[in-house]
Amino acid sequence: MSKPSRVLYWFRTDLRITDSPALITALSLPDIKAFYPIWCWDPSYIYGHRVGLNRWSFLLESMKDLSDQLTSLNPRQKLHVCRGSPEEVLPVLWREWGITHIVWEKDANAYAKIRDECIKRLAKEKGVVVVDVPGRHLFDPDLVGRMNGGKPTMTLQQWQNITKKIGKVEQPSLTPTILPDPGDTTLRYSRKEYKWDKVDMNAHLRTGKDTCFDHFTGPKGDFSVPTLSQMGYPPSTTSIRGGTTQAHLRLNTFLSHPQAVATFSKPHTAPTALEPSTTLISPYLKFGCVGVREIWWGCKRVVEAYKGEKTKEPENMFGQLEFRDMYACAEALQPHFERIRGNSVCRYIDWGLQNQYDERGIEILPRPRGEEEDERRFEAWREGCTGFPWIDACMRQLKSEGWIHHLARHSVACFLTRGQCYISWERGMEVFDEWLIDWDPASNPGNWMWLSCSAFFSQYYRVYGLVSWPQTTDKTGALVRKYCPELEKFPDKYIYAPHTAPLSVQEAAGCVIGQDYPLPILDERAEKDRCLARIKNAYQLGFRGADPEVLSGEADKRLKELHEKSGASTVKSEKERDEEKGRLKREREGDGTLDGYVKRQK
Repeated sequence: MSKPSRVLYWFRTDLRITDSPALITALSLPDIKAFYPIWCWDPSYIYGHRVGLNRWSFLLESMKDLSDQLTSLNPRQKLHVCRGSPEEVLPVLWREWGITHIVWEKDANAYAKIRDECIKRLAKEKGVVVVDVPGRHLFDPDLVGRMNGGKPTMTLQQWQNITKKIGKVEQPSLTPTILPDPGDTTLRYSRKEYKWDKVDMNAHLRTGKDTCFDHFTGPKGDFSVPTLSQMGYPPSTTSIRGGTTQAHLRLNTFLSHPQAVATFSKPHTAPTALEPSTTLISPYLKFGCVGVREIWWGCKRVVEAYKGEKTKEPENMFGQLEFRDMYACAEALQPHFERIRGNSVCRYIDWGLQNQYDERGIEILPRPRGEEEDERRFEAWREGCTGFPWIDACMRQLKSEGWIHHLARHSVACFLTRGQCYISWERGMEVFDEWLIDWDPASNPGNWMWLSCSAFFSQYYRVYGLVSWPQTTDKTGALVRKYCPELEKFPDKYIYAPHTAPLSVQEAAGCVIGQDYPLPILDERAEKDRCLARIKNAYQLGFRGADPEVLSGEADKRLKELHEKSGASTVKSEKERDEEKGRLKREREGDGTLDGYVKRQK
């Protein structure tokens, strides 16, 4: 006779009860005598990953909402939060609660793989059966990778060709209507004061005392969801609320407008709009508050029933979900996907402020300061003080809300990397790591490599104008006026370039540029030309992040020589460029030569 099942269900980035193949698998185990939904409040995430206040707030709200959903299925149930690393927490629960099975939704990213392999080894030692079930993506990234010969998927078409062989996207899993009881939750285990002995990536956010690890099961011993105040953090600033309830409200609202679903075209939505012109479902998808198959099949049903003209892939909703999977498959197969060094799919460009490594190849944290001009530009970009209102408004919105339109992300990423500043995409990714609610370990580095033309995309000469581009969707500068209120009273004519306004206009607007709002930190056209020239040289040499020349420093030496030879190291101001054009024109017309002088005398 088989032994009764005592099941631990480990929630991670699947904070929902709908469309959860792993949860359904766990509930299908034979003769369940106790069922424990748990969460490990992992110090390596709390301290070792960059996470801003808005994402913390969203996560905590989502955990609380999930706990309420579990209680609605069984009044004795809740999300049991244990405060410690999985390596510490799980063996304690296995031993004291007599666990026979642990089930979780499989995650293919590099960090999760290392963590999960460790837990699998520990479970095997303790005789606990591990069941990990794919469900986070349309198709299991590891399966797609194997079918691609163990190589990362670098184009959407490549991903589509492989997944066609797998079959259709599965239908959403059924939603459970009941949950078994949890059984006894008494724990004899206790822990002395916990101390994190590595670099705390989020120390700069704390304004109070951090007590979140003072108790293994929370301050009242009731497995409660932590709070921002327990983490020593002030309140968040975002208006985006977390949780599976909010996720389904957003999805259902979107699906209730068939034309909007069928004609959705992400590249043609407005980044300058005050209210999001996209679905804003990405934060909920990131934390698994809604299932990816719920979105896919929900849109599928609406689109198939719609009789009018429909948007095609990749611009439509299906294409956007497929891009997410493409990045996940690339990250799952490519070591060091989140950095330049050792990353064989990443073109090597000699950006400023790259990650720094010691002689063993280990990243140095905190990062040593680079060239002062680069540091000043990076700080101005981060804080929304570049003197370019479109860039500044986007960055201030990002910091305040934890979200910006994807085309706004394109603009700020282009400006920081290939457009003007020539600063490493690693620095931009680092800021997005902290501030984006919808941060994803595959999509974030993937998008930064794409937008810096380091991988996935190579048309580096296509640069977003800092004035002309936002004017295409809003000449009034509504987003600028909201997030850069010091510019609120500027006329439309100058809203994206206030430094060009006459002093009388600036004074009438109550904002003198250089005093109340910064002057531009660089010459847009001159720096664009220099960036393009240097990237052209980098493409010419064709190094990748894992090449021996990059690891030895030889690539930097050769690029420097090529920049100097081609003139890419110099920056000419607008005045200098105009003077050079005039000189060349005079030479073509004979001015400045003896022939020209003689012709004028005649």
